[in-house]
Amino acid sequence: MVQRYQSPVRVYKYPFELVMAAYEKRFPTCPQIPVFLGSEVLRESRSPDGAVHVVERSCRLRVDAPRLLRKIAGVEHVVFVQTNVLNWKERTLLIEAHNETFANRVVVNEHCSYTVHPENEDWTCFEQSASLDIRSFFGFENALEKIAMKQYTANVKRGKEVIEHYLNELISQGTSHIPRWTPAPVREEDARSQAGPRDPGSLEAHRPGSTLGPALEVVSMDGDKLDADYIERCLGHLTPMQESCLIQLRHWLQETHKGKIPKDEHILRFLRARDFHLDKAREMLCQSLSWRKQHQVDLLLQTWQPPALLEEFYAGGWHYQDIDGRPLYILRLGQMDTKGLMKAVGEEVLLRHVLSVNEEGQKRCEGSTRQLGRPISSWTCLLDLEGLNMRHLWRPGVKALLRMIEVVEDNYPETLGRLLIVRAPRVFPVLWTLISPFINENTRRKFLIYSGSNYQGPGGLVDYLDREVIPDFLGGESVVAVEILEGESVITWDFDILRGDVVFSLYHAKKVPRPGAREPGTRASGQLIDKGWVLGRDYSRVEAPLVCREGESIQGSHVTRWPGVYLLQWQMHSPPGSVACSLPGVDDVLTALHSPGPKCKLLYYYEVLASEDFRGSMSSLESCTSGFSQLSAATSSSSSGQSHNSSLVSR
Repeated sequence: MVQRYQSPVRVYKYPFELVMAAYEKRFPTCPQIPVFLGSEVLRESRSPDGAVHVVERSCRLRVDAPRLLRKIAGVEHVVFVQTNVLNWKERTLLIEAHNETFANRVVVNEHCSYTVHPENEDWTCFEQSASLDIRSFFGFENALEKIAMKQYTANVKRGKEVIEHYLNELISQGTSHIPRWTPAPVREEDARSQAGPRDPGSLEAHRPGSTLGPALEVVSMDGDKLDADYIERCLGHLTPMQESCLIQLRHWLQETHKGKIPKDEHILRFLRARDFHLDKAREMLCQSLSWRKQHQVDLLLQTWQPPALLEEFYAGGWHYQDIDGRPLYILRLGQMDTKGLMKAVGEEVLLRHVLSVNEEGQKRCEGSTRQLGRPISSWTCLLDLEGLNMRHLWRPGVKALLRMIEVVEDNYPETLGRLLIVRAPRVFPVLWTLISPFINENTRRKFLIYSGSNYQGPGGLVDYLDREVIPDFLGGESVVAVEILEGESVITWDFDILRGDVVFSLYHAKKVPRPGAREPGTRASGQLIDKGWVLGRDYSRVEAPLVCREGESIQGSHVTRWPGVYLLQWQMHSPPGSVACSLPGVDDVLTALHSPGPKCKLLYYYEVLASEDFRGSMSSLESCTSGFSQLSAATSSSSSGQSHNSSLVSR
């Protein structure tokens, strides 16, 4: 099998003439490339006007292979023949190289080009391609192929570093500009003396426009090319072979695929799912593209409108980002009546909704990449299993779940960066036994499973989510924002502590906190204090913290002095005594599950009254706004102090 390599376009931000001067410093020897032992010129020729310069060299390369293999082959170095065609007028350098050693057993061809950047004539582009065909090699064909490709790709990056080294050396020596070529007058007798028979290796054989090999068709840079800076900035760090696989698959799609070409990050996901095995990734991607066309998935986000029942009872939604900048999706599977939803809307509607979530996830990854200036290619899912029971293991429901997993695995590979499963109950091992065989091994390695209250504290959610992002039902803060338009109003509150100890505080801010746009599926009483705000500068405390014990009922009021936004905040008073930690793997959690740990619950009411209507009576609370909040015992508070004298405590 022929192994191929294709580089992205690498850009030197220097003029072509200066890059050529740096390139020539690599010969006849180059200490910066240890495997390059030296070279000698076999033949050389120039055009009459000096615009085209052809050089053919013999290059010796050290064999970096095990001693046994070198002994069997009987060589310590191999010889390559390199032909360079430098056109000063067109500002191009075309390079062909092939092996002379073992040419009847192994065929190596390399094609490179240096050209002027199409959008900046003071920059230079470099492209490189190569092929390796091992026909026979004393029974060591596979070993030789691996060694050769490993050594070749290791030297690809080194080659650019060497050019940059010599560029810096030239500049340090005072050579920062080399004039462009201009034609010189040619005398008639010089033209006659240079006319005559030419050997096959002379200039005529390599005149501009002649064919140097199929790989040199890629020398002209256009809008369909991938440059190395773009890959690093938008797709992340890739090895030379990974870059090559991406470029080859992308080029194949451009030539053969009828329809919309997938985005580069989408192609890269399929390559990663198949460990950059080009043929396997191509087959998987083609099947997915056919599936997308058949089911019109490209139009899903524009056309899909979930039924009202699904919008009301599907307990999932997007919720800001995780600590690495990945979009975060929260699904409270244990709180869903999956059987009821299946019967009400049907399996196809649920599948369509799951697909829309995955499409939205890819879109949000692109947005995060643009926002953060670094590649974000996957999203995080927080799966809350509190409430999961045998009812969720209803046979048609499990069958539908397995089908959804299969569809997502086949068509959205490598989109899940991390799955945080919290409050896994005793029934979870049964569900895991049913679904785990259908989940790819690479995907399973991204699962972090926490039973009971093990998601709290170090090693838990705080390692992956900012505290401000953790939902209130998992230990995040519960905050209510009240906007006051007039200077003098009265905010009244009444809440009961059903479980755990809570610290209650009241803050004022001149503007509405914006930790991010309101995300679909999040609660109005989510985390509203911008984590970039500083207490005393961006917002101020107007009621000193009040520690409220389990079983207490708290009533209070505050007379507002300024318009703006007032934030009512409840936090857990202290963490549980035991140190929480995450369980590292699925096998561990199956043997260590226990019932969910304690959490804090409170029932709260609040109302805003005009100052003239407030007489110190709480009777008006009968018509107030209310809400219910749960805080797990993960959040702690360092607040201290006594409550404002307008707060009353009753037992």
